[in-house]
Amino acid sequence: MKKQYAVFGLGSFGESVAIELQKLGCEVVAIDANMERVEAIANQVSYAMKADIEDADFIRSLGTRNLDGVVVAASDNMEASIMATLVCKEIGVPYVMAKAKNELHATVLEKIGADSVIFPEKEMGMRVARNLMSANFTDWIALSPDYSLVETEVPEKWVGRTLLELDVRKTYDVIVVGIKMGDKVEVNPDPKEQLKEGNVLILIGANQALEAIQ
Repeated sequence: MKKQYAVFGLGSFGESVAIELQKLGCEVVAIDANMERVEAIANQVSYAMKADIEDADFIRSLGTRNLDGVVVAASDNMEASIMATLVCKEIGVPYVMAKAKNELHATVLEKIGADSVIFPEKEMGMRVARNLMSANFTDWIALSPDYSLVETEVPEKWVGRTLLELDVRKTYDVIVVGIKMGDKVEVNPDPKEQLKEGNVLILIGANQALEAIQ
């Protein structure tokens, strides 16, 4: 059975989340008070409708308790965001992710039960800054303030050697969770296979350990 999600608020963030969830095989209900936004996404999701998410009765009428999750992406209107999050949790939506406008907004969302509170622009800014400062990494995703997941080409001194030989976890204090070879990704790679030039390693570790590899 397909997973079902609702996305409240179709700004650039909400729109991209709704479309991507649909592409991943989910059924998506996209909702916004702006008819132009609704019409723009209508052909790319399961259902799109114009509605005010401050209307608690409307949210209940959606049958949201039967959804796998709701993304409250309308952060500019804090009152609407808070109301939608509160109602979704009250009626039993198992997972509610809410976008916050500022720290106060985030605190309120957490207090009323949001399962996840995000700052997409802030998080993307941190990610871009990390990538700029770590030129050898093709991507850097922060998992916490101290730990990250990165993608990096196999270091020159590692080419032709195996993970077993390098003993990466003990020597460098990082974990190799995958290797990219072109479009193919090998998860849990064979520790006895030689690393090749041009392959991309997917590593997890403390930021300090990851930076040391460069």
